[in-house]
Amino acid sequence: MSALRLKNVCTGYGPIDVVRGIDLDIAPGQRVALVGSNGAGKSTLVRAINGLLPLREGRLEWGGESISSSSAPQRTRAGIATVPEGRLLFPECTVLENLIAAATYGEPKAHRTQSLETVFELFPRLHERSKQTVGTLSGGEQQMVAIGRALMTRPRLLILDEPSIGLAPKVVAEIFDVLGRLAKSGFSLLLVEQNVQLSLRSTDFAYVLRQGQIVFSGESSALLDHPEVRRAYLGD
Repeated sequence: MSALRLKNVCTGYGPIDVVRGIDLDIAPGQRVALVGSNGAGKSTLVRAINGLLPLREGRLEWGGESISSSSAPQRTRAGIATVPEGRLLFPECTVLENLIAAATYGEPKAHRTQSLETVFELFPRLHERSKQTVGTLSGGEQQMVAIGRALMTRPRLLILDEPSIGLAPKVVAEIFDVLGRLAKSGFSLLLVEQNVQLSLRSTDFAYVLRQGQIVFSGESSALLDHPEVRRAYLGD
């Protein structure tokens, strides 16, 4: 059974359908990439998955049950967490306050201490800076806080929208190492990226989005060697 399944999903803004006819599956523990150029509709599709944008057509299933009409908070409580593009942190609050803010209800609150230990184990730098305000951190450290905040909700699916944008290669490598460790521990990951090569080298399966539609899908290693994918996105 798929952890997440999209069937013929269509959504957009105003009179415009930005994405349409989207079929996408993520199995439990699977690392999936959604790649495409800027403006392809990747972030729009993320907003449809996490409940910030209603579906116009199609169906969205989580664990075999429809969540098409569920609110964004309901989807988070069900186990879907997003690390948004731009991070959307509280810059005047400390690292610790940003993390705790995501664990103020139900199961996340009950396991807050354990979740904090996990986040600090994954990102020791955040433990060192736990009392520092987020606005004074580097971009890479802020991305770590954003990922840590999502993990505080105790998700089963972690969606990362452009996690490498604007970061130094060394920091990107560090963050993707952590994502690999999370995948090995059983998390499902949906990696949404413009960096096609990085995405395909870091995932098991991939979908290529162009002008709001899936134009290629398959094992990431196979798409990495696909002539048209290489020509369109890798500069070959």
